[in-house]
Amino acid sequence: MNSNTDAGDPSPRRPVMNAFPPVRPWYRSPLSLAIASTLACIAATPVLAQDGDADPAPVAGTARSATDLDTVVVTANKRVENVREVGASISVIGERQLENIGAVSLSDYAAFIPGLQVQNDGSPGLTRVSLRGIAALSSGATVATYIDEVPVGSSGIYQGASTLMLDLLPYDISRIEVLRGPQGTLYGAGAIGGLLKYVTRAPDTLVGETRLGFGLRSVSGGERDWNARFGASLPLQEERLGLRVSFARNGLPGFTDNAVDGREDINGGEQVGARTALSWDGDAFDADLSMLHQRIRSDDRAGVALDPDTQAPLYGEDDDLTWQPRPFAKDLTLFSLSLDWDLGWGNVVSATGWSETSTMDQIDSTIQFGEVADQLLGLPEPGSSFVRYDYDMDKVTQEFRLTSKTGGTFEWMVGAFYTKEDALQSQVAWLGLRDGSPLPAPLDAAFGTLAIINLPSTYEEVALFANASWRFGERFKLDAGLRQARNDQWFSQNVPEGILAPIGESPGESTEDVFTWSLSPQFKLAEDVMLYARLATGYQPGGPNVALAGMPPQVDSSMLDSYEIGLKSQFADRRVTLDLSAFRIDWEDIQVASSFNGVGGLVNGGEATSEGLELSALFRATDALQLGFNAAYTDASIENDFDPTVIPQGDFDVILWTGLAGDRMPYSPKLSWTATAEYAFSTATGFNGQVGGVLRWNGDRLNDTTERQRVTAPGDPSTVLQETVTAPLELDSYRSLDLYAGIGKGNWELRAYVNNATGEEAYLTMAPMDGALTGARSHLSAVPLQPRTFGVELDFRF
Repeated sequence: MNSNTDAGDPSPRRPVMNAFPPVRPWYRSPLSLAIASTLACIAATPVLAQDGDADPAPVAGTARSATDLDTVVVTANKRVENVREVGASISVIGERQLENIGAVSLSDYAAFIPGLQVQNDGSPGLTRVSLRGIAALSSGATVATYIDEVPVGSSGIYQGASTLMLDLLPYDISRIEVLRGPQGTLYGAGAIGGLLKYVTRAPDTLVGETRLGFGLRSVSGGERDWNARFGASLPLQEERLGLRVSFARNGLPGFTDNAVDGREDINGGEQVGARTALSWDGDAFDADLSMLHQRIRSDDRAGVALDPDTQAPLYGEDDDLTWQPRPFAKDLTLFSLSLDWDLGWGNVVSATGWSETSTMDQIDSTIQFGEVADQLLGLPEPGSSFVRYDYDMDKVTQEFRLTSKTGGTFEWMVGAFYTKEDALQSQVAWLGLRDGSPLPAPLDAAFGTLAIINLPSTYEEVALFANASWRFGERFKLDAGLRQARNDQWFSQNVPEGILAPIGESPGESTEDVFTWSLSPQFKLAEDVMLYARLATGYQPGGPNVALAGMPPQVDSSMLDSYEIGLKSQFADRRVTLDLSAFRIDWEDIQVASSFNGVGGLVNGGEATSEGLELSALFRATDALQLGFNAAYTDASIENDFDPTVIPQGDFDVILWTGLAGDRMPYSPKLSWTATAEYAFSTATGFNGQVGGVLRWNGDRLNDTTERQRVTAPGDPSTVLQETVTAPLELDSYRSLDLYAGIGKGNWELRAYVNNATGEEAYLTMAPMDGALTGARSHLSAVPLQPRTFGVELDFRF
């Protein structure tokens, strides 16, 4: 709600044309079917993603011994380790879990990871991710993304990294590792909140394997669509050389309608992925070469128009308001090469990556800028408008590591890292008549293009890092790491035409040196019980800022300190796995968006803290029945009023605060939990199968921080002419039930699932739609929880 001391406020809070777009977006329309498809591999986890246990999955849910100790290897410390021996909070998700529930997006499995929150902006690829309450308040990412040894996504602030998280169609993936807490020492820039790491399937040099699968999915009240997948592993030279190829297509059924023109199921689309990998396994030299390509195409985005006072749907439970098309497209091509030399006493590892990313995101800005037509140009009614963002980036990375052998009293690693990004962000804002036709002459030539903004940028970073582990006897271990990094950035703000930003070219550059470290003592209380503590730091790179009045020329890196204690345990003959962690994070120099009167940039706001508890538990009641539960309590809030931005306006000044003391972090529920159950069975006739369910609950959330705008006499902040305080919107808690079943025999398996089985109605994200000139609020734009979805999948393995 808006609280105005003066109804004539000339500068109400409003979405803007922003060099850092989706921070306070015009259209924060989320539910995507984000990271699409199932994660395909042979390795799998139990039904609940544990901070530990996952073993190779039997076909179609064959029952396992309840006393078997599962072993999961992870590469969180850039060496292969048992996850239960690592003193950090790590969750692992495998193929079986995601296939069972028909997962097609990050939001489908986010609830399995304690402390992980995913917000989708209405299409796959428009995805924001946060861990432990470290929400993205700027355009820079707070969670880093890796595919195997290679970072993907931008480290800079001009490629929308916080809202364009990798939406990998994760077919041909062996597992996903989620590392909670800062990972700055080994993974560097952007891993301030944690790391999302996709580990792909390696070619098999011994046994050939082929997999072929088909599926259908239907959304209640919406469309049906199909998916198909293929994967093959071919030994080219026994025990030496192997080739793997894969292809997947995942259809995204539309389910929201447009009340403006009557179109139905407008948010359909598809994701396509292909991968080729070649692996050489030598006596003293290993090499892995791969090429991955991903493509996303969305016709429009999911959304529902709500009453701004009651939050009730204005036209229907799945009806949105949009005057202009909102397509989204993203293409990612990634080449990677990993080399590993065995020196006998240690290993030299080289990891090289090159990626090319191209993204197009068009939004309907009719509510924001359509009123320019009647308010400024004198036309009889408001017009319609869209803004198109184009992001293009080439990224090269190179890492060298020298590591000791695993298993000794003292293990060590030293390394060097280099990355270079060449990027371009382009923005075009268009204005026309309400029916979508151009403005009448001569207004079309003068005002049809509200703005063209080009933002070329470069990001270059060099880092040195080291990590070591000492074992003192059988029980005590100490891990330590450090990293020294330097980044150099350049950018230019080029505005050739338009009325929303000053015409001209304004270059800028910055240089930063950043030091991060980590320390983790670990103590084994018993064979299967480990107590650990972890102290770590992380950073989110800054960079040169846009050239606007009131904005600093450079925004500094955000830094945080994390303190964590945890327990990893198994007991009752290893039938019960129980992991607990408690943490406190102190975050300073937070990067936040500050915008006024049609343009915006970044500032360093202030400080915040996040404190919480996380639990993961798995109970194997019998050889066939296993129960799981995870939960997270997170109290993340701003410590002090963010530093204000003073924007001179000639006859008056506008002082803007983008967060106030006590504000909760956006989209960070205090409590969330997930409960799972799975029963596996076998028959005397050779059939194997499973039935199960997942019940998830997400607490209430806020969509933003509080904003205060104060209009004062020029140069005299003590003379307040008027003030506006805009509080964030509150989203109610919700729960969702997913059910699944599968059966198979020999080389085939049939699975069926229903997600959101009870048809729960809830909203995942929400944003006000206000006019840029008058501040008049038209409606709220929200993204709904996807309606009840049925699916069936059939797979063959040869």
